[in-house]
Amino acid sequence: MSVIEETVPGQDRLRAVLAGCTDPVQEVTHPPVHTVEEAMPYWAQLSGEHTKNLLLKDNRGQLWLVTMRAGLRADLKALAGLLGAKRVSFASPATLLAALGLAPGAVSPLGLVNDATGQVRLALDRALLEAGRITCHPLVNTATVSLSSQDFARVLERLGVRPLVLDLDPAST
Repeated sequence: MSVIEETVPGQDRLRAVLAGCTDPVQEVTHPPVHTVEEAMPYWAQLSGEHTKNLLLKDNRGQLWLVTMRAGLRADLKALAGLLGAKRVSFASPATLLAALGLAPGAVSPLGLVNDATGQVRLALDRALLEAGRITCHPLVNTATVSLSSQDFARVLERLGVRPLVLDLDPAST
């Protein structure tokens, strides 16, 4: 992957994992983006279901990376129920950096490459697994990659990640 910066933690491992993809990995570089809205003009160059990624902490202290379709609204109360928690809140930037080695705006399931202790659980919108391709950041918010859904599932498997698959209804999240 040419878009992964040399100074980003996990970049060597991510390159190796993505090199095992059977379908071409599409990539686009762009100025730093921090929200879905900022990224949309650049995502037009990529095929696939675009993602919104949230690092949440539940009332028991469990960290959750919630990856959903970009167009969905994140209702924290509804997500808490789906995650089996009383409540969830956004994790701090310091927690994001400590857990995944990522800066705000670069949150991505590919960041799980840096979760050596397995402290972050992935909650994944089922529709993403059923899409032909999905997009996410490769550890930085200055690039976006598009992977086939099959390769994305294989990447998670290589990372030892077993996601909690959620049926996220646009009306309830």
